[in-house]
Amino acid sequence: MASTHSENDTMRMRIVEVAQALVEERGEAVSFAELAAHAGISQANLSRYFSSREALMEALADHWFQPMVEIMEEVLGSELPPRRKMYEFFARRYLALRKKWEADPVKLQAYIEIGNDHYAQIRSYIDLADHYLGEIIGEAMSDGAFAGLGVDETISLVNQMVAPYCAPNTTIMFMERLSEEKLARIIDAVFDGLSASDRGARALTGLRAA
Repeated sequence: MASTHSENDTMRMRIVEVAQALVEERGEAVSFAELAAHAGISQANLSRYFSSREALMEALADHWFQPMVEIMEEVLGSELPPRRKMYEFFARRYLALRKKWEADPVKLQAYIEIGNDHYAQIRSYIDLADHYLGEIIGEAMSDGAFAGLGVDETISLVNQMVAPYCAPNTTIMFMERLSEEKLARIIDAVFDGLSASDRGARALTGLRAA
């Protein structure tokens, strides 16, 4: 029984790798018929491993995002202070994405477009990233950061501030303008200034001429 389970896992991974190779070659998602042909199996046999196109895309997304998950978990498990931990949390994923962009921007764009078309399948990765970010924010709050804000609101605010470094669509649009140094300044600004305090930005009820 264990052997059969292992064989199924091996075959599923082989199918995912074939699907990934086809996506990289063509720049778009492939049909079950094309995938079955390239994997050397029938469509009926393919359906034994992936019951639907959505199930296949979810497995492909898991395969593609696994290195990013490992980065997040390594940072989260480190002994770094919260400020440095948050920087590494975003910087390491940004650098991994930049490496893919430098290697083949067309291929990366194809993956991003497929992700846009199958958002439901990558949503779990986004939720996991938010969960891990929330843990870092919780550590920072224990040290007195983000006074007056709740964890969920802080997650939302931080994500908006660092979107060019963590949202692939935005990242590739501004890639040539992004840098680790700029990200570090953003994280410092987050830790030094983000709170529930009203410091005057909304103090005026209307614009006044100089």
